[in-house]
Amino acid sequence: MRKSYLISSCLFIIAIALISFRDNGSNDYRQYYDTKLAALEASELSLLNTIATSDLKSSEGMKKVREAIELSRHAMKDMDVWLRYLEPQAYRKINGPLPVEWETEVFEKFEKPYKREGAGLALALLYLEEPKIDKDSLTHLIDAALAATRVFAQDSITRELNSYHHFYLCNRLMLLNLAAIYTTGFECPDPDQVIPELRTLLATNTITYQKFNNSFPATPLTTDYLALYGDMVAFVAGQPDDHTRFDHFTFVQRYVNPLFIINQQLIAKYKVVSHSLVDYSLNKNATSIFDKNLYNGQNTKGIFIRVKDDSAMALIERTGKLLFNDPILSGNNMRSCASCHKPEQYFTDTSFATALQYNNIDRLTRNSPTLLNADYNHLVMLDGKHSTLQDQTKAVIGNPQEMGCNEQEVLKKVLSCKDYKKTFRQLLAYTPQEKEITYDHIVSCITVYYSKLSKYYSPFDEAMNNKAELPAAAKQGYNLFMGKAQCATCHFAPQFNGVKPPYIGSEFEVIGVPSSTQFTALSSDEGRYIVNPASETKNAFRTGTVRNSKHTAPYMHNGVFRTMAEVIDFYDGGGGNGHSLKIDNQTLSADSLHLTPQEKINLEAFIESLNENIPTEEAPKTLPHSRINALNTRKPGGTY
Repeated sequence: MRKSYLISSCLFIIAIALISFRDNGSNDYRQYYDTKLAALEASELSLLNTIATSDLKSSEGMKKVREAIELSRHAMKDMDVWLRYLEPQAYRKINGPLPVEWETEVFEKFEKPYKREGAGLALALLYLEEPKIDKDSLTHLIDAALAATRVFAQDSITRELNSYHHFYLCNRLMLLNLAAIYTTGFECPDPDQVIPELRTLLATNTITYQKFNNSFPATPLTTDYLALYGDMVAFVAGQPDDHTRFDHFTFVQRYVNPLFIINQQLIAKYKVVSHSLVDYSLNKNATSIFDKNLYNGQNTKGIFIRVKDDSAMALIERTGKLLFNDPILSGNNMRSCASCHKPEQYFTDTSFATALQYNNIDRLTRNSPTLLNADYNHLVMLDGKHSTLQDQTKAVIGNPQEMGCNEQEVLKKVLSCKDYKKTFRQLLAYTPQEKEITYDHIVSCITVYYSKLSKYYSPFDEAMNNKAELPAAAKQGYNLFMGKAQCATCHFAPQFNGVKPPYIGSEFEVIGVPSSTQFTALSSDEGRYIVNPASETKNAFRTGTVRNSKHTAPYMHNGVFRTMAEVIDFYDGGGGNGHSLKIDNQTLSADSLHLTPQEKINLEAFIESLNENIPTEEAPKTLPHSRINALNTRKPGGTY
């Protein structure tokens, strides 16, 4: 009896000790968070005091304010792993990249876009470059940052720190940002501070990792992760301060991507659960940053979203290919999807700046964008008019300038073909929510078909995944892309489009595309403004991918540039404003990049390394026979 009592007492004492250890560890981690948050708040209060007591008309006063901002930025970087993930909207007020943003996030894309006003440290630094500086305006930017910082002390946020789940999701986002934006200058207006701020972030995370492992010993970061992370810190310490000379390729390939892979493995091992919309698009099963399944931009299956059967998917794809090439979808039975998105030309039209209109006389106003990798955008069309690939397909079929047909006519004609009707009757079994064949069955087959070709990899991807070697010129070009050429401030890894971590929205930019290569006028196309009228959106267009660019000329929304060399020269010269056009809301700097001829060659070499190994798609030899005789003269691919 006494022995049993002693055992029970010992077990009780051990349990209390374990609880105490866990609580002490948890308190240690939480206290570290609180300490860093307090330091950020103190730095912002000190900055406000510096602004209030400095003469902003003197160089000495300006120097003091700039130094105070830099101190606050480093304090912010100490908190970065938490700030960006735990409350991204508050973070925009601490370090918003733009005064106003109209980005529409994936879970909002069915709603009308709304205005997000930025504030904080990045905008404060930019404001110091203005010819006339008003203390109240500068103070307002920092007051907003201070208020946003205090949000991170609220219980609704800090209770996340009581479990380990948030940590691996915070860490995942941080690693994605290391690959996409932290070395590019995207969120740091002072190029001299990009790498110093990176070092601050990495050094602080070393301590954060230690605190976390002490707090949550049952779900720790592994020794191989910590060892590799230490190697990364040492690598960055040995790099130049100049971010244009930073070895981005080695940094991402040797350190960031392998760390991401380990973090993904730990997310799976520890059964990490997310309740945040930040993770809406990300795939926890992705095995690399350069995995084509890293994030989901679109439901490519449409009405067939629940279909898992391989044979059924193969049937849907085959049917989609037939429909894609079948002019039965057009009003005159002479135009197909392939008329403007030619499979043999990487699903665009490289023959002309813009394709023919339905009348076979006039030209469309916009270039046909490639459909390859279209599913990695949350908003589609160059102006972001549509939120789904299926809506985009319907809009093109119904557009009197493109295919000139309508839903009822398409259904009638397609179902007049015995083979189509038989197939769709089979497929009805996979869409129990529908009792009869619908227009959605037709357009969903089409999006399934062309989206399957977005899963192929490029030499660059293979190199990043250590499956192949990349030529030196392409590596140097990637470093230019991420650094001096500033391409990566708009084209984000891994798709090199306008979708940045955490991959929940599509960005639009105003770069000042001209109507001709003579630069006599700005293109008259108002772009995003047509969909969402605002001063910031005028002449803005969705940032497309640079993947497969070698095969998808001409470039820009109006096809004004025939070669990639012309595109690079345009950016090197500062966009429209740099070429003597006046665009008040241009988001691209008008300053020259001062790229050398060899640097331009290397930049092209990198862009060419993003050409994917996509198999050739041959048009079907024949099309399904219709009981309407007039339809049986149609040709695969259409006639124009």
